[in-house]
Amino acid sequence: MNEDKATRYHRLRRRADLLGTAIAGVVLWGLVASGTAVRLRESAAAVASALPGGLDDWVTVALLTAVVILTLQAIEFPFAFYQGHLLEHQYGLSTQSAGHWLADQGKGVLLGLALAVVGSSVVFLALRQWPSQWWWLSAGIFVAGMVVMARLAPVVLLPLFYKFKPLERPALAERLLALAAKAQTDVVGVFEWVLSGHTRKANAALAGMGQTRRILVSDTLLADYSEDEIEVILAHELAHHVHFDLWRGMAVQALVLFAGFFVADLVLRSVADAAGLRGLSDPAALPVLLLVAGAWSFLMLPLLNALSRGQERAADRYALATTRNVDAFVTAMKRLSQQNMAEEYPSPLVRWLFYSHPPIRERIEAARAFARGDQNVA
Repeated sequence: MNEDKATRYHRLRRRADLLGTAIAGVVLWGLVASGTAVRLRESAAAVASALPGGLDDWVTVALLTAVVILTLQAIEFPFAFYQGHLLEHQYGLSTQSAGHWLADQGKGVLLGLALAVVGSSVVFLALRQWPSQWWWLSAGIFVAGMVVMARLAPVVLLPLFYKFKPLERPALAERLLALAAKAQTDVVGVFEWVLSGHTRKANAALAGMGQTRRILVSDTLLADYSEDEIEVILAHELAHHVHFDLWRGMAVQALVLFAGFFVADLVLRSVADAAGLRGLSDPAALPVLLLVAGAWSFLMLPLLNALSRGQERAADRYALATTRNVDAFVTAMKRLSQQNMAEEYPSPLVRWLFYSHPPIRERIEAARAFARGDQNVA
């Protein structure tokens, strides 16, 4: 079977991602089955006991978390480098040097490590203090953290990796602000998102919540797209706010989190003795919890993607109804498909498992159906 360039690109990306994840899962299982997790906990506890401050439990958890997370990062690094750097250059999408890519990876690892230490500290504190209620207490704190991260993302997280500046095209900025006002969406401004130092792909977003909400338009989008096309793309992004998709998505994620922590509680109780744990709150349980989290996330992926695809279809319909510019929508989708190397015809299985958006071809066909007056077409 002959593959087009985009199909092969995405197949290779998925293969690297799945292979790296699978190997990481095997390593986590090996840490538990071999007793290595227990030995790592003993070593971390020995270091913690030698330090002043009386924070032995927290230091033990933090040290063990750092060792496990950094081990997983090291194992997944070759796959991440292939997927995120080599493959992107091979297909002409990346503009990053290897050094720039490594610097971004380093920042991502440090940020992920900090969040992992905070998260594991919360979980093991709850396990020690409230062993019967730990799962829903932890899930509740994680949900609150998710809301905080969504609010801080455009002002704290994204600037760690990208540059932003006020959009220096007054007419376009006014047009996008008027579109936001029409959607009854308050934004702090319109910003140019400098993606060209990382990729040739184009993007736009409505990022943040409340006083941090802002319109982001990539320089790669500004360079090649008409104002009509940019407007219809932003209308799609604004639709997610109009439809409360962020909050609905968080509600679904919260349910998934609570269910996942409940499953983790069941699994942890069933394997604690076999894994040689001193109890549920033994930090050596961390690999078990990470394994459950990974498996649960994968199992939930089709459901979450199906819900997301429904939201994206509704956002497309809103953009078309608001701008009444089907031609601009179609040309924008075609440009994005080519520039971002989207698959036009993913297999049903790939679409079901991995696609958070409908394929571009479907979105274009739905827009043409909208133009014909058939607004019930997905």
